[in-house]
Amino acid sequence: MREQLLIIDDDTDFATALARAMRRRGFAVALAHDAGEALRAAQEQPFHRAVLDLRIGADSGLTLIPALLRLQPGIRIVVLTGYASIATAVEAVKLGAVHYLAKPAEPDRIVAAFERREGDPHVAPAATPMSPRRLEWEHLQRVLREHGGNVSAAARALGLHRRTLQRKLAKRPAPR
Repeated sequence: MREQLLIIDDDTDFATALARAMRRRGFAVALAHDAGEALRAAQEQPFHRAVLDLRIGADSGLTLIPALLRLQPGIRIVVLTGYASIATAVEAVKLGAVHYLAKPAEPDRIVAAFERREGDPHVAPAATPMSPRRLEWEHLQRVLREHGGNVSAAARALGLHRRTLQRKLAKRPAPR
């Protein structure tokens, strides 16, 4: 029996290409492009694995991790994102994801991420410290998470205007 894989990503082109690649690797694939579709799919059929985008439209994919695990306790979830940050990686794993990868991620790397059962103590630390812009991005993400994703509350805590924080968050993260 082929393993059932649910791909949850609002970028239909990316999701379709990833689905095609994962089918070639032997998975039976279902697609969902928003949180509602993903939860309906998880209620209707069992999945062994899920690839979850961190940003699904205006929503955080992190909120889907506990919901998917409640519906299907054995599901292994890998979070993919074009907006990687330390704060969201830590939260994804704490919430129950087995791995967190930055986009673009090769399909074989995603399959390998599902298979990992423990951390790798041999991962080398970064050769250079983070840039000040990246440090700011990480700090904004951490404060946002501390305030449950509430932009207004995070902006108050940071002493920023809400729209200023929204503009900063809408930008792609600064390079490391």
